[in-house]
Amino acid sequence: MSQITDIHLAEVLNSASQDDLAILVDHITDKGAGRIALASDVCARLYAAAQRKELGDAEKTLIAEELQRYAGNTIMNIFRGGEGIPYRELLCDVATRFKIDVSPVESVADIEMAIIKKVLIQSVDKMTPEEREEMAKQLGAKRVVGAGPIASSALIALIRSTGFAPYKLAAIVANAIARALLGRGLSFAATGTLMRGISVLSGPVGWAITILWASVDLASPAYRITVPCVLQIAFMRQAAIVRLCSNCEGELAQHAAFCMHCGTKVPDSTWATEQAAA
Repeated sequence: MSQITDIHLAEVLNSASQDDLAILVDHITDKGAGRIALASDVCARLYAAAQRKELGDAEKTLIAEELQRYAGNTIMNIFRGGEGIPYRELLCDVATRFKIDVSPVESVADIEMAIIKKVLIQSVDKMTPEEREEMAKQLGAKRVVGAGPIASSALIALIRSTGFAPYKLAAIVANAIARALLGRGLSFAATGTLMRGISVLSGPVGWAITILWASVDLASPAYRITVPCVLQIAFMRQAAIVRLCSNCEGELAQHAAFCMHCGTKVPDSTWATEQAAA
């Protein structure tokens, strides 16, 4: 049984696929090359287990512990007994880095998605007008009106209206970051409608995210670990909670009564049941 003490990390790591955990390990260990703040034996153990796709409870606990240590100030970690900081504190620190205001009552999932959307928006801002126009065309719009922030806002609104719910947004950003830093993308198990459209955005958004990553001022080397890890964890959390339509495999919005892709009634929807009985 996993000994992960942080509930926000436990619920994600314990339900994640081996492929997704392996991406997280590569971010933490620098693809097995090691980092100054990471013990060589821990690095070797995590990387070897990831290569074999045998990351068990003990390795998941190590992932959580190392991620929390990276995020904490070294001196403060001594006073904490070397345990690092809670994931929510790590997450709020990353959000602050991206100039995102966080409410004390916001859930961890909501904060993660706020970071995902901020990265996406900043990436669109990095695009040329021609790239924005091309993306809009691929998404079914004739053109994006405006320039600069106005054009970026219009394009983001278009992305949302096209049905890119949290899972897909998180997948696009996490995949682009993995490709930029690790040289390989995520392994998507899902097929069909669920992943439809991701290829449309992965190209231009992926290029923009790569440019954004290169230009972001990350004063502390720890951010070069915690930021991509947060983006990967955000994707993993959404992958754990996403619901699929039984008919078309499309992603269902939270509390949806019917599938927005094919109209099939969601079996566990109280609202849909009441409407059908009316």
